Amino acid sequence: MRWARKRLRFRARRVGRKLTPVADRTSNLQPDDIILFSVMRDENLRLPYFLQYYRDLGVSHFCIVDNDSTDGSADYLAGQPDVSLWHTGASYKAARYGVDWLNDLQSRYAHGHWCVVVDADEFLIYPFCDTRPLHALTDWLDSCEIKSFSTMLLDMYPKGRLVDHSYQRGQNPMDITGWFDSGNYTVRPGPIYGNLWIQGGPRSRVFFDNQPRRAPALNKIPLVKWDRRYAYVNSTHMLLPSALNRVYDSAGGEKASGILLHAKFLDNFTAKAAEEVVRNQHHADPDQYRTYVNEMSGDLQLWCKWSEKYINWRQLEILGLMSKGNWA
Repeated sequence: MRWARKRLRFRARRVGRKLTPVADRTSNLQPDDIILFSVMRDENLRLPYFLQYYRDLGVSHFCIVDNDSTDGSADYLAGQPDVSLWHTGASYKAARYGVDWLNDLQSRYAHGHWCVVVDADEFLIYPFCDTRPLHALTDWLDSCEIKSFSTMLLDMYPKGRLVDHSYQRGQNPMDITGWFDSGNYTVRPGPIYGNLWIQGGPRSRVFFDNQPRRAPALNKIPLVKWDRRYAYVNSTHMLLPSALNRVYDSAGGEKASGILLHAKFLDNFTAKAAEEVVRNQHHADPDQYRTYVNEMSGDLQLWCKWSEKYINWRQLEILGLMSKGNWA
């Protein structure tokens, strides 16, 4: 595992040379800053709410890679005083779906910082997030000598057809995608890295009902006290050293965990999925987006009679989807 981690770090340094700084404000970083890292392409519609959401949580700085956007995303991000921006036109797939780019940036700028690593459609929910800033969580994790914090990716969707709910720039996407599956999840241990592997939810139920093992992974570790020796292996599903993946209590107890609300299913999802099929850049399983496109029509809806309306983090804890553990 040590040699695997060294190879990942070496690869990240090499691939990271293809990143061109557009607005580098990392000199403004302070020792206690929480930094958010993300790779984006054509997310201008989502950016105003995304940035404000994480600012309100307590993120102080954003390090973002723009992968050749054409919708004005780069200009918007470059104008934000708390954003450092890099551009690349290189292959997202060849960079291991952006992981190499972020591993490189984190090794350079994130050492000793708590880091959030998310996509533009992912919104972190943690215990007491409605009353306590993210620094309260990271301070508690520091006091417990815990270096990583896990979440489950919770796919959110509207009631009715996707195309009937138009998303407006700056809007909270949960105003539209306010429903989720409260059950229908499987959990199994990963045999190599010691992480949990979670699958299920509406994508498994609708798109992969005949092949549930091909459904997307929903386990994520998006919050880490970064060290330049660390490396993400596959998205934020797993890390090295593998001890960072031990985010669960195998003796039957509960460790604190959170949720990433996944607002993927907006009215532009059909067009986005079709674009990804053409680009063939999005994931190790290219058939995933082909499955989305093949199953979709103007009448597509993910809502069903078992769907739950999202209220708050306490509801998610009652349902067993997250836990406050021993954080009181």
